[in-house]
Amino acid sequence: MSARIAYTRPSITGRETDYAADAARNGWGAQCYDYIIRFEAAFAEHLGVPHALATSSCTGALHMGMAALGIGPGDEVILADTNWIASVAPVVHLGATPVFVDIDPVSWCLDPDAVEAAITPRTKAILAVHIYGNLCDLDRLHEIADYHGILLIEDAAEAIGSVYRGQRAGSMGAFGAFSFHGTKTLTTGEGGMFVTSDSDLYERVLTLSNHGRARGETRQFWASAVGFKYKMSNIQAALGLGQIERVAELTQRKREILNAYRDRFSMYPTISMNPEPRDGVNGAWMPTVVFAPETGVTSDIAIQAFASAGIDARVFFHPLSSLDMFKAVPSNINAWDIASRAVNLPSYHDITADELNRVTDVIATLMETRAS
Repeated sequence: MSARIAYTRPSITGRETDYAADAARNGWGAQCYDYIIRFEAAFAEHLGVPHALATSSCTGALHMGMAALGIGPGDEVILADTNWIASVAPVVHLGATPVFVDIDPVSWCLDPDAVEAAITPRTKAILAVHIYGNLCDLDRLHEIADYHGILLIEDAAEAIGSVYRGQRAGSMGAFGAFSFHGTKTLTTGEGGMFVTSDSDLYERVLTLSNHGRARGETRQFWASAVGFKYKMSNIQAALGLGQIERVAELTQRKREILNAYRDRFSMYPTISMNPEPRDGVNGAWMPTVVFAPETGVTSDIAIQAFASAGIDARVFFHPLSSLDMFKAVPSNINAWDIASRAVNLPSYHDITADELNRVTDVIATLMETRAS
């Protein structure tokens, strides 16, 4: 019997384990931040920004960044209805109001027209989430944000390796946030990164990240604000350093896998996948198929077919407005519709040609069965 195919797992080599072992043996006392400093510097250089701050999660990075920007009660933050709850959680924790708008049916990211229609005098920020490595229309979103005098924040949790017109995803907003969860292209097990080109904002977040203790404060254990504890450990950062040193290899492999799926499904005009942006690059974190309505293939049907074949596939993100805590009338048509007929495909770095064939065979059988 063939081994079960997982939908994801990390790529860890001797480089990462050697760094982590060194951090475990020697990264204490005066050396307790060594790998954190090196990881932050390498990540900032890769992204082309002056400031990067390693965090315990992308959610923590978003929380601190939004807090430092003054987002709070009475404010509204616009984001796509298609999202994982981690993106909206900081908005709720800060007492602001999330406003869910529909997605573009091609990119599955924020629809700029829907964003503009949702702006009110209370709108404080637009949260642009680059879902599955796909890219938001940042030119339009920047125009809208600048015209209305509001903030544009990038949630690039899933977009390491994605490039928008020569600039890396996460580097173009007031700040960006990344995830290094075990499912991501780069991983530290759990972890994230706050990035920005705004030095003042960086200093505010740096203070908040250290329980409100400002850099340069001479009084020991003296806090100037009630801050957070979203720090990454030195051992996690050691893993992250090894990963960012392999970032070109890791992201290229993800793109190879997405392109392999694209090639194999090109014969089916009723299947669409993650789009390649004009003048850009899709980081291809999570290859996803969307079945056209006329196929009759739903996400439930596809997930069951994969399970029967010993393959783990993953559902498309449910609309946030469908969750019990946000329950709303399904007005965001694309977000509700696409989620019902889309599936994330296995895409771990060392997936073999035979395993890819097993995955694509399931899709082929589904399409042939529905056509007959």
